[in-house]
Amino acid sequence: MAGHMTPEEFRRYGRQVVDWIADYQERIESYPVLSRALPGEVLAGLPEHPPERGEGFEEILADMDRVVLPGITHWQHPGFFAYFPANASGPAILGELLSAGLGVQGMLWATSPACTELETRVLDWLAELLDLPAGFRSDGPGGGVVQDSASGAALVAILAAQHRADGGAAGRDGIAGRRTLYVSSQTHSSLEKAARMAGIGAANVRVVDVDPATLAMDPAHLDALLAEDAAAGALPVLVCATVGTTSTTAVDPVRAIGEVCRRHGVWLHVDAAYAGVAAVCPEFRWINDGLAEFADSYSTNPHKWLLTNFDCNAMWVADREPLLGALSILPEYLRNRASASGDVVDYRDWQIPLGRRFRALKLWSVIRWYGAEGLREHVRTGVRLAQDLAAEIADDPAFELLEPHPFGLVCFRPCWDGLDGDDADAATLRLMERLNASGELYVTHTRVGGRVLLRMAIGAPATADEHVRAAWKLIRNEAAAAGPAAG
Repeated sequence: MAGHMTPEEFRRYGRQVVDWIADYQERIESYPVLSRALPGEVLAGLPEHPPERGEGFEEILADMDRVVLPGITHWQHPGFFAYFPANASGPAILGELLSAGLGVQGMLWATSPACTELETRVLDWLAELLDLPAGFRSDGPGGGVVQDSASGAALVAILAAQHRADGGAAGRDGIAGRRTLYVSSQTHSSLEKAARMAGIGAANVRVVDVDPATLAMDPAHLDALLAEDAAAGALPVLVCATVGTTSTTAVDPVRAIGEVCRRHGVWLHVDAAYAGVAAVCPEFRWINDGLAEFADSYSTNPHKWLLTNFDCNAMWVADREPLLGALSILPEYLRNRASASGDVVDYRDWQIPLGRRFRALKLWSVIRWYGAEGLREHVRTGVRLAQDLAAEIADDPAFELLEPHPFGLVCFRPCWDGLDGDDADAATLRLMERLNASGELYVTHTRVGGRVLLRMAIGAPATADEHVRAAWKLIRNEAAAAGPAAG
């Protein structure tokens, strides 16, 4: 019978695991980007029943090669362009290992002071690196916290906004009357999901018009909807502005939206899940316009484009009181002297679950390893590669490029001369399937103005000029071979 792993066994197997990961990173280009596993194939490779007797770790690593790897879509592959990046850098992986090794549950300051205070400092560091408003820092009325994802941050923001809007009545007595939430057609679906979970209801998620050219939210239509709903007796709870939408990286006019929110007394949440970290570069700090004056909450994902492996969302609030009012519950078994003193932060009150991992360790490791210069270089490389690709597409008469493309995402489509809209869309989707089946790259699609476009999101740490050039060459060749597009 296998007992607990001894420190010496852990050293031996730990070295094997680190070597396995390093070997995987070295040979990642040898794998097809998109897994070719069929439904149920991985399941068929796994025993139906758990082992009666413990097994050695060698068998586990052998099954990683035999069963798991064939079922992996390789997000760190330099040809992965399908979704926004999910960067996993060496420092972040080691930071995650340190967190796992310590095994702390940081729900309270008292359950590990370092877990709380290091997180506070790291969120202040990141706010400084991104040049976020001073009010978001821990020494002001607001502060930052690590959430699991931008989806979790959105739900937390809605609950805090609702607490402020009704003085805590919903948390105490349940929702009475109609509540409304405001998004655009380009807002991430997590906002509708959060509205369902918060009890607002999907039917009360109001969709604001967008500028047809930029796909950015229309502040005038937002103003009209807020006035209409308030006149009808609804209680507007929250408006979500997006900096870098999932479909095309459109940027909502935060300042103008904020002015509307201020007039109506509505909470403004800014979802910058993908693009927010670009502000580590001074030339992208235009995306922060309006935050200091109007944003009640803000979130961005270091686990997308800032070299910190999933999951790690950074969320800030301008005023922590509505957040604590909405989420703080203190049963007897959590009472302790430090919390009662009011001198410490208990991050359990800043999130949905009670328990929390030491996520800040991996972000701390990344910031210390790369420094501000290294982080800026990573973001700038992704943007440069995307702009170079966009220039190639713009120069090719066989393709149509979507403008603008300020970050690392490029959206485009073949012109498909001779095909009408629906047939052209079908041809684009068939092209995407062929490209992904090649194993050389992985791209996805979106719809803009009713038409299908391909999306290439650039930003994986391993992606370099040669990978983007090879992808573009393959796309052009496949499109030309498919016809009727020229090229």
